[in-house]
Amino acid sequence: MSLDSFSLFYPKQMKIPPVLKDEDASAPLPNYALLINPFYPKDPYASFGKHVLTPSLALLSIAGATPSHWKVRYWDENLLQGSPPVDPFPAVVGVTVHLTFARRAFELADWHRERGAKVVLGGLHVQSCPEECEPHADALAIGEGVQLWPEILRDIEDGRLKKRYEGSYSAPYREELLPRRDVLHRGDFLTTASLIAARGCHNRCDFCYLSTRNFHQPFQQRDIEQVVSEFASLNEPYGVFTDNNLGSKPEYLRELCRQLRPLQKIWSAAVSVDAADDPSLIREMALAGCTGVFIGFESLNCENLAAAHKKSPRPDDFARRVRLFHEAGIQVNGSFVFGFDHDDPDVFARTVDWIEKNRLECATFHILTPYPGTPLFRRLESEGRLLHRNWDLYDTSHCVFLPKRLSPDQLEEGYRWCYKRLFSHRSIWRRRPSQLADAPGYMAMSYLYKRSNRLWTFLIRHRLTHAVWRPLIQAARWRHCRFRRYFEQSQIIPEGRRSDYKRRVST
Repeated sequence: MSLDSFSLFYPKQMKIPPVLKDEDASAPLPNYALLINPFYPKDPYASFGKHVLTPSLALLSIAGATPSHWKVRYWDENLLQGSPPVDPFPAVVGVTVHLTFARRAFELADWHRERGAKVVLGGLHVQSCPEECEPHADALAIGEGVQLWPEILRDIEDGRLKKRYEGSYSAPYREELLPRRDVLHRGDFLTTASLIAARGCHNRCDFCYLSTRNFHQPFQQRDIEQVVSEFASLNEPYGVFTDNNLGSKPEYLRELCRQLRPLQKIWSAAVSVDAADDPSLIREMALAGCTGVFIGFESLNCENLAAAHKKSPRPDDFARRVRLFHEAGIQVNGSFVFGFDHDDPDVFARTVDWIEKNRLECATFHILTPYPGTPLFRRLESEGRLLHRNWDLYDTSHCVFLPKRLSPDQLEEGYRWCYKRLFSHRSIWRRRPSQLADAPGYMAMSYLYKRSNRLWTFLIRHRLTHAVWRPLIQAARWRHCRFRRYFEQSQIIPEGRRSDYKRRVST
C-alpha cells in the first residue's frame, strides 16, 4: 500500500498538559466560579483542527445556569493558553471529567482544593465511575448538571455543601436556560454557534456512552422556535448542531428545516444514515442551509452492526444513501470503528477504498473502545479480553482489549494507516466533488483541515482559528445559497422514492 509522504508532527503542547505551578494563591474570591475543560493529548495522525471547531456546549450551559450575582469564567486547556488562571483565585471550580482526561481532571481538582477552592466534578466519567472521582471532589454532580449547578452554588453560599447531587433529565428541555457565549474568546473557535435541538438517541449501541449503566437520558426536544431564535441571534454564518442524532424524529427535523430557511445561514449536524429513508427530508435539509452531515456508519459489515445492536440500514445500501446527500449539495463525514469481532486484517483497505469510491469528503476513524459501564465493557470484561484499565489510553486511538481476528498491534497500525491514506494528496484528490465548480472550496478546506497540523498549532496558540476559517465559511455559504436557489427553482428531489414524495405532497 503506497502512500504519499506523511510527516508526523507532534509538538509538546499537543501531548503534554500545561504545568500546574507549585505556588501560593490569593484567598478565593467569593462568588467567583471557574469552569475548566481539562487538557487531553491529541492524536497526531488525526487533525488538530477538530479540537477547536466549537466550544464545549456543556460548560457554556453550566455558565448559563450560573446565578447573576456570581462571576463565571470558562477555561479550556486545549486552547494552548496555559494552565487555568489564578488571579483572582476562584471560590468554586467546576471540572468536566471524561474517561481519557480523568487523570488530568483529578490533578486540576486536587491542585485547586489544596489552595482553598471548592471543587465540583461532573461529566460522563462521574456518571459511570463516581467512586473513583469522589476522593478528588468536594461535590459530585451526577446526571443533569445544568439542573444541579444553581443548587450546588446555593449550598456553598449557605455552608451546607453535600458530597453528591443527582439530577434527572425529567424537566422539560424548553425550560433550560440558554448557554452563555460571552465567556468565550471568539477567535478560539471555527464557530461559537454550537447548537442543540434534541438530546438522546433512538439507538443504544453497546459501545456508546449513552448505554452506560444507570445513565437514563430520555429523548427530549427543544421548541423549534427556541432553536431558530438562538441561531438567529448569533453573529455567525455557520452553526454546528451537537445533537447525538438530529434526525431521530424526521418530522421534527423537517419543521426545524422549514423554520431555518429564512436565516440564510449554513450548518452541519450528526444524523443517522436512515435519515436518507426519505429523500424529500434531505431536500428540506439542503434548502435550510445544511452543508454537511456526520454519519456514524461504524462498519461496512452487517454482522458487526447487528452484534453492536445498532439499528441501521444494510451496508450495501450505504452508497446510495451517500449519493442522495451529495445530490443535495451536502457533504458527508463518515465515522468508522475498527476492532469488531468480525473485522479481519483486510478491513482497513476495504473501508478506505469504499470511502474513496463514494467520495466522502471526510472520515473519522476509531478503535473500538469499551467505556466503563457500557454493555461492551461488561462483555469484554467477562470474557477476560480487557488488557488494562489505564483510562488515558481509552481514547479510541489505542487498542485496550484483545480483538478476535486481529492482534492489538495490527489494529493500531491499521488505524494509523487509514488516516495516512485518507490525508494523502492522492486520496484528497480522488474524493473531490464530481462538480468541478465545488472542487476549489473542497480542496482548500481539505488541506487546511487534514494536512495542516503545523499550522493548526500556530493558529490555536495565537487565537486565529476564527479569523482564518471565516473567509472559507463565508465562501461556502455563498456557494450554497447560490446552489439553493437553483435547487429550489428546479424542484429537484434527490434520487430515490420520488413517487412516495409526490403522493405525500398531493395529499
